Order: sequence, then C-alpha cells, then structure tokens
Amino acid sequence: MEKLRIAIQKSGRLSEDSLNLIKECGIKVNNGMRTLKSEAANFPIEFLFLRDDDIPGYVEDGVADLGIVGENVWYETGRQVEVAKKLGFSKCRLSLAVPKHIDYSSVQDLQGGNIATSYPRILEDYLQEHGVTANIHVISGSVEIAPSIGLADAICDIVSSGSTLFMNGLKEVETIYKSEAVLIRNKELSQEKQQLLDKLLFRINSVQKGQKNKYILLNAPEASLQTIINILPGMRSPTVLPLAEKGWNSVHSVIQEDEFWEVIDQLKEAGAEGILVVPIEKMIL
Repeated sequence: MEKLRIAIQKSGRLSEDSLNLIKECGIKVNNGMRTLKSEAANFPIEFLFLRDDDIPGYVEDGVADLGIVGENVWYETGRQVEVAKKLGFSKCRLSLAVPKHIDYSSVQDLQGGNIATSYPRILEDYLQEHGVTANIHVISGSVEIAPSIGLADAICDIVSSGSTLFMNGLKEVETIYKSEAVLIRNKELSQEKQQLLDKLLFRINSVQKGQKNKYILLNAPEASLQTIINILPGMRSPTVLPLAEKGWNSVHSVIQEDEFWEVIDQLKEAGAEGILVVPIEKMIL
C-alpha cells in the first residue's frame, strides 16, 4: 500500500501548529528527539521535518507528496506546486516599513529608493503592480536593521505584532501580502495517493468546521419558541425537546463563531434562559 509523504517545518510555531492539526485529525505521529523522519501509527502517512524554505522544492520534485508552509514561502519560491488547502493558522503579513521620522504618504515615495527584504519576488511583484521602480537588496535575516546602518531607505518583512519594528525605530506603512499556513501538493499524485489526500482533507475540513462553530443549548418559553428558532441558524434546523416543566422547551443548535455574541444577545432579548455553549471538536456534514 502506498503512503503519503508530507514535509513539515522541523521547528518553530508553524511546526507546532501543523502537528497539532495532524493530531486533531486523529493521526498519531511521534516526533520525539526531533527526528527528521517519522511514520504515523494509524494512517498511511510519513513525515519529513525540514527547513521551511526547502519544502516547496521537495514537493515539486516529488520527494514529498505534500507540505505545510507559510503562504508567503510558497509564493516566494515560485515552485510549481498546488495549494490543496488553506489551513487558517500561523497568520502574518508582509509589510513595508520606514524609519519613524520619515513623512510617508504612499508607496510612490519609494521610487528610486533602496528596500531591504528576504522576499524579493513578492516585493518586486507589488512594486510593479504600483508602477514603482526601486533597488531591492536581498538579506537573509535581521532585515529591520538595514535602515539604521544606511543600507536601505525602507524594509519589507514579515510582521506579526509590530513590536520588532518599533524597537528598531521603524513604522509599518503598507501591507503588501497576507499569509497563513497552506497545504501544498505535488501536481502528479498517483490515484492511490490522491485518495489518501482526499481522506486527509476530509479530516482537516471536519476539524476546521468544528473550530469555526459552537454547539448551543438553551431553555425557551413556549410563547417565544418560534422567535428563538428563527434566530438560530442550525446545520439544518434546531432540535427542540419538551422540558419536564410545562410551557418550556430545550433548544439545541450550532452557531458560527463570528456570529456568536450577536446571536446570544438576540436570544436573550427573545426570552431564552439557561444558555450553554460547548466547543465542537469535529463537525461532519
């Protein structure tokens, strides 16, 4: 039987988030002592633990069938692989930043200037899109120091909280690319490996849907029951069960995380009581 081979970053936050997702999909993987290769105990999949920049190349060459990388890494390498799924974690942004004392109005201010970055491809595409020509200096690390040593007028780098920019006397002025973890795939998987990938994607989708929704239980007076039912979306329709106390019902449903507080306020105004909210581990439709 064939096995999928998936490449994951060998250390760091992205590695931890990737392994957590795999475990939430019910796949047992042992990465003890930071081994570079491991095999799942209960799913036909093998793991390679690599540098993130190397993963797209391994997937393109077929050494790995799949890989989990930042979307920015996938774009920057330009490797001929496909994005099979956006994973929703390890979110960040690639931004332009300039010294705090600079009076910045738009990206046009960087015309003819010097910009330091570790992401020349993404930056070049952005500048071309806005009709700006600048000198791009490629630096592999510590990009934020470039303006203070006179190497560049601005930088283009990954930003999470912005604290690193602040500590180096810089301010963020443009977001040029938004990134999150993605599952990439080789373009030429065998039929058997494609079937395994479909099973893996089914599990990932179930986990993600569970994370985006909450299970809700509440008590509803008979007089307000229809109003409360109309408020609750449900997967198909809410479940309604009569309580032992006459004139009251127990209503069960599922609501989306991003609608949660608005829906709760509406339910309370409609007369719902005893509202319980429970996280959903997995959700299969």
